[in-house]
Amino acid sequence: METTTSTKAYGQLSWAMFKTGIFGFGGGPSVIPLIRHEAVTRYDWINDEEFGEILALANALPGPIATKMAAYLGYRLQGWLGALAAVLAHILPSAIAMIALLSAVQILSGSAVVQGMIAAVIPVIAVMLGVMAYEFGNRAVKGLGWVAGLISCALAFLLLQVVNIQDAVVIAAFLLYGTMHFKAAAWVKKRRNNRRDKGNNTSASA
Repeated sequence: METTTSTKAYGQLSWAMFKTGIFGFGGGPSVIPLIRHEAVTRYDWINDEEFGEILALANALPGPIATKMAAYLGYRLQGWLGALAAVLAHILPSAIAMIALLSAVQILSGSAVVQGMIAAVIPVIAVMLGVMAYEFGNRAVKGLGWVAGLISCALAFLLLQVVNIQDAVVIAAFLLYGTMHFKAAAWVKKRRNNRRDKGNNTSASA
């Protein structure tokens, strides 16, 4: 029974990562919603909160983000062998396709059919990323509160798109802030309550 369950887990893991490798058009950003769909929605391996956490950590570490997330999911489900199976299932399809099509890359790059395929799939990827960004932003606002959440989103946008700071640096800074947010919020609330109590006591004395 245990062997059957393990075999089924390896099969689901390999098939899920195989699909993300095949349909992850354009690299890491387009693969993230696909991995999220498989890990969170389809197979319920992890929840959205954990997915957001490993996404942040994967962004902060060097290397391709999709490969790191595949390795994490494989390790979480089946240990080191699971990590190996997930990574191989994710990278082998595109690697084999790349080698097979290398000789024809010059012809394909100028093909009107290929250009049309690229132009048609870009809006789909944009919508997938937009939906995921909205859901993560909504969770951030709920977790941090509306004021801190909106300020964090705006600050992250400015740092990444306007100031052009390295994304790993921004992620590390926000992770550091996240570790102190609730303590800082509790401290501000305590100061506010003390000030209010002090004002009430002063009014009562007068």
